[in-house]
Amino acid sequence: MQPFRIIDLFCGAGGLTLGFHMNELAGTFESVLAIDNDAASINTYNKRFGAHGLCTDIELWLQQNQVPRADLVVGGPPCQGFSLLNKKRKHDKRRALWEPYMDIVEQSGAKMFVMENVPDLLKSTEFEDIAERAERLGFTLKAAKLNAADYGTPQVRRRAIVIAYKHNLVDAIALPEKTHQKPAPDMDLPPWRVVEEAIGDLSEPQGTAIRDCPPPYNLHFRRNPTELSKTRYRLIPEGGNRFDLQRQAPQLTPQCWLNKPSGGTDLFGRLWRNRPSVTIRTEFFKPEKGRYLHPTQDRPITHREAARLMGFPDDFGFVGSKTEIARQIGNAVPPPLAYAIAKVVSAALKRTPLLV
Repeated sequence: MQPFRIIDLFCGAGGLTLGFHMNELAGTFESVLAIDNDAASINTYNKRFGAHGLCTDIELWLQQNQVPRADLVVGGPPCQGFSLLNKKRKHDKRRALWEPYMDIVEQSGAKMFVMENVPDLLKSTEFEDIAERAERLGFTLKAAKLNAADYGTPQVRRRAIVIAYKHNLVDAIALPEKTHQKPAPDMDLPPWRVVEEAIGDLSEPQGTAIRDCPPPYNLHFRRNPTELSKTRYRLIPEGGNRFDLQRQAPQLTPQCWLNKPSGGTDLFGRLWRNRPSVTIRTEFFKPEKGRYLHPTQDRPITHREAARLMGFPDDFGFVGSKTEIARQIGNAVPPPLAYAIAKVVSAALKRTPLLV
């Protein structure tokens, strides 16, 4: 059987695409087009999946090119417009990038599409518009908030997932079934994967540059913190946070934290060995941005550790500077979650004829 043709929009490094090429799905899908406006991300994507990834503005590309035929369109229009971390989100132009996404769905003749975003997408007026447009095109939508930890990712990461299918071509589908669950007295599934399971075999990082870390554990380099930072790290116990620093050494605590005696408990936090990671964001190498200290070593997690906590295999070759690669990791769809979605999509498409 010929492979299903897939287009990935706002593809980043390709975490979502990777899920459609993993394990028994290898050869089931053929990637024919990927678009992102970040050059480093496209370089990473093309290194893994071939030379069909384009670094371009999606709206400009649509004006000048014919959309290739495809069975499936996937992608996550930039989520910052919906994110609670974006205080100006109501006026963020990125909120409208779902429109060229849907233009490509329509022009490609796709029988299904998968859209990924932050959970607040599902409560937005834009999602109402997306659903209305999709329904006019003959799609039925399945939408839910999924936690990547429930699908084998060693990280608690909640995302809005929309799986849409042409109701005149594709049988009704269900959202992917969970493969893991939060530990409980009575369990039907394996427990969530935890930090120790994902990164516990890695030795202390060597060097501070990408070149210091040859395969198979490339990107496992350390930062070069000040002595003050190292002292602060040592005062944070496993599972602790900035409040431990404030209690033990107020003289070493930034004044802005002392002025705010309550608030978020992840800032300057240390991960737990026996729990999944918190959500990995683009600045995971900065402990002041979240719970990104190694569980037992007095340092932030490395790029390799962050990639593992996202579910990327060690042989996935990221391209770019330290900051560019961190952005690719933090913005990615966790491949194990993508794989769970891909299995549902693959099963549905196999019940329909290929595009002609």
